[in-house]
Amino acid sequence: MLDFLIKYRGIFVVVFILPASLIFKAWMSARNRLVFWLNSAPDKHPEKVAKVQEQVKAWMTETGGKVPMCTARPGWQAMSLKQGNYKKTHYQINTNLQDILEIDKDKRTVRVEPMVNMGQITAALNPLGWTLAVVPELDALTVGGLVNGFGIESSSHKYGLFQHICKSFEIVTADGELVKCSPDENAEIFYAIPWSYGSLGFLVCAELAIIPANKYVHLTYLPFKSRDEFIQRFTDETNKPFRRAYDFVEGLLFSEQEGVLMLGHFSDSVSAWKHENAINHFWKPWFYEHVRSFLVKNVPDEEWIPLRHYYHRHTRSFFWEMEQIIPFGNQPWFRYLLGWMSPPDISLLKLSETEAIHELYDTYHMDQDFLVPISSLGQSLETFHKDVDYYPLWLCPMKVFETPVRGMVNPTKDEQMFVDIGIYGEPRVENYQAKTTTRKLEKFVRDLGGFQALYADTYQTREELRQMFDHTLLDKLRQETNAVMAFPEPFDKVSRAART
Repeated sequence: MLDFLIKYRGIFVVVFILPASLIFKAWMSARNRLVFWLNSAPDKHPEKVAKVQEQVKAWMTETGGKVPMCTARPGWQAMSLKQGNYKKTHYQINTNLQDILEIDKDKRTVRVEPMVNMGQITAALNPLGWTLAVVPELDALTVGGLVNGFGIESSSHKYGLFQHICKSFEIVTADGELVKCSPDENAEIFYAIPWSYGSLGFLVCAELAIIPANKYVHLTYLPFKSRDEFIQRFTDETNKPFRRAYDFVEGLLFSEQEGVLMLGHFSDSVSAWKHENAINHFWKPWFYEHVRSFLVKNVPDEEWIPLRHYYHRHTRSFFWEMEQIIPFGNQPWFRYLLGWMSPPDISLLKLSETEAIHELYDTYHMDQDFLVPISSLGQSLETFHKDVDYYPLWLCPMKVFETPVRGMVNPTKDEQMFVDIGIYGEPRVENYQAKTTTRKLEKFVRDLGGFQALYADTYQTREELRQMFDHTLLDKLRQETNAVMAFPEPFDKVSRAART
């Protein structure tokens, strides 16, 4: 039965999910416009926040504070392939907050509500000549998820994680109070919110840093046939001083020894005798296959990519996950005939999954991002090859800044530059066991002083997770803001036990 589902799921997705996704996206777009018009954003933002506060106060009256709260957003609408069962037992608060509130060019900031996604933000900012300093790849990723969890982009070697471009937050606490926080106001709360997974309150607004943007990204592709040479150049480019560094650095490894390093700069125009490549047009090859072509040719090359196409380069193929859903999705005949309907909506994919498919993913599939010190990149790649043996691997460098107040993620003074190693697919090692292998890699990363992205399953125990992430400040603030009974702590939302 599992073999049957693997073999023919692509046909089901093409016949049913792709058309349904078109309808769903059109409906959501129309609904969002209607909601925007009815609520007259941003004027109605205080009113919407007040409704959240009213619901929180009603929670205390109705439950006596004995049942934890969570947002009413269904689990199937989240970008993670995993569904949290805690939604079924917690008191749900409706947070209809999905508008861009203000773009301030003088302050170089944009204020947004938490359900605003990356597609909305780039569509609003880029025509004005601005962009976020860090734009995580997939269109549907929301600000709330990236703030309370984790977000990264190929500019993170310069600007850090998504949390590092945040200038201020507004949250509704367990007492129904609206608290504004920044490095200068309620600083402890400000630095405790990233990676907290909503365990301090409901995020209702975030102020994000913006930077000037150009029309194109001038991208250079450097193929390597030696992993050591790849790592050396990758490390050298990542560690350059801010003003000398490329705006974007990213790598894809296609085998144990072969990979392509991509180095990008903002550009106002396309050089003479060159042409732009709008890589996200539906008839274009999936981006990672386009990158692989430079490895096959084994010759460095360059091209100019329109900015929004670059930012959302992995959206159509969900990196390379789409190949496992629609195996023929990158064939020219499919791209030209049906590619305009792609990609399918992740929410609908999750809704259509049977228990057998859940079992399939849990048993044979790995979706993980491990954040390791760049000094250990060679050792880490050797370990992942031995224990997982899956390619492509996504390599994205990032700087984790020290902060005046220690939050959940604290690098050592000697290790501030990290690399996100993304594993998205079916490991090829013999006798792969999801729990055993993941726990082994989790320990390996803990021992390096690294971190695990928690959008996917973690098999760590509560104590192990607390060893990886510093809960000292979070625990203190949860006590002070009466959040202990009101909101589950991160482990109770991200652990495998909380999702099964």
